[in-house]
Amino acid sequence: MTRSRILVTLALLAAVVTVTACGRKTGLDTPYEAAAQARKDAEKAKQPVPPEPEKPVKDRKFILDPLL
Repeated sequence: MTRSRILVTLALLAAVVTVTACGRKTGLDTPYEAAAQARKDAEKAKQPVPPEPEKPVKDRKFILDPLL
């Protein structure tokens, strides 16, 4: 019984490591950057162009920002 538990645990650990390794290796896009890129892609593909995204407002400092 102990041997089977070890094998199941190792299999689950391998599955978790495999799943967490999936994804993009670059930084995340802001909503503005994603909308601008979608607009460029639509223009290249000659598809209907989504509305132009609004520029984000300048980020204000918050007292707790250094903690994050």
